[in-house]
Amino acid sequence: MNRDSHKLVALRVRLAIALASMVLGSILGLTGCDNTPPSGAAVETPSFIPALVHQSAGADLLHIGGPIPGMTVTEVRQIELPGVIEANGQIAYDQRNVAQIVSRVAGRIEATRAVLWDSVHAGQPIVRLYSPDFMTAEAEYLEGLKTRGLSPSGQGTIADAMVSAARRKLELLGMSQTDIAALTTPSPTVWMRAPISGTVVSNSANIGGAVNPGDVLYTLGTTNVVWITADIYEDELARIQLGQQLEAVTTAWPGEVFHGTIARISPEIDPATHAAKIRCAVNNPGGRLKPQMLARVRIITQPGVALLVPQAALVFETNAYYVFVDRGAGLFERRVVEIASWHESGFTRVTAGLNPGEKVVADESIQLNELWHQASGSS
Repeated sequence: MNRDSHKLVALRVRLAIALASMVLGSILGLTGCDNTPPSGAAVETPSFIPALVHQSAGADLLHIGGPIPGMTVTEVRQIELPGVIEANGQIAYDQRNVAQIVSRVAGRIEATRAVLWDSVHAGQPIVRLYSPDFMTAEAEYLEGLKTRGLSPSGQGTIADAMVSAARRKLELLGMSQTDIAALTTPSPTVWMRAPISGTVVSNSANIGGAVNPGDVLYTLGTTNVVWITADIYEDELARIQLGQQLEAVTTAWPGEVFHGTIARISPEIDPATHAAKIRCAVNNPGGRLKPQMLARVRIITQPGVALLVPQAALVFETNAYYVFVDRGAGLFERRVVEIASWHESGFTRVTAGLNPGEKVVADESIQLNELWHQASGSS
């Protein structure tokens, strides 16, 4: 049995003794007996019975009418937050610097010139595909060129349109401008080239393997600039903005600070964490920051304020946190609060439900919550 359970049992015993003493006193009074306890054997009884006070406007209040042993009341503290917001993040490729080599025909793979993690440059031949679709489209293009060269005066416009349409078809099949210009005879095989310079991030091309339109054969990415995605609590969002400078550190490179800016702020809040994601564009000289690596982000901003209460003041029940606000004259309001993470031991940061200067029950809040339920059951 934990400390709070011992306290609840002790409180219930005291209440039971109080009720029993009141009943016994009533019986002795009716029978005319002297109910004065003998000296040295006085029974300690509480001078109150908890009750709910219903208000026409506002929350119900718990009236205890007297002190609870060990109960303390403390003021809600407002402190100044530091001018730095820190958050954990994860590194990813900048999606604007990622490209794929996709098969646009049905065929098979005849050769490859790159494997996973290879560095490639834009225009480099990567994978050679075989497909009758290439031969058909190339034949149409070469026939169009021949027709245009032989067309009589006045029919050049039609021939140009045929050549343009055939060229566009080859481009849609994935052929580069250089390969189209070099065509002299139809061929069923074509080299697919790297669309950007970068690193081979994924490779699913196997020699002899069949391909279909839409199959992704290679994914290429660059890491000269990477993204770091981090979570910012909603009460801190007002302190950040697009373009704001930041620093990032990693365990892999503990002595190096990477610099970047806030590129995007999520339009949505995660209902489970009450946080929004931010996307930071960070310069990555030498490619030292790797996708999926963890990083710590520090954002320099204007100082803010936070409300703190002792952790002992919180009572968790069902799916919410509660505190008891001291309203004076033995009256206490049970109020729902929302909390956020906080690094100071023994205290909790409150984001909603309390105001600076209000007084809350610190110790014995669980016992007070038990009295609340007892009073609710009897009212």
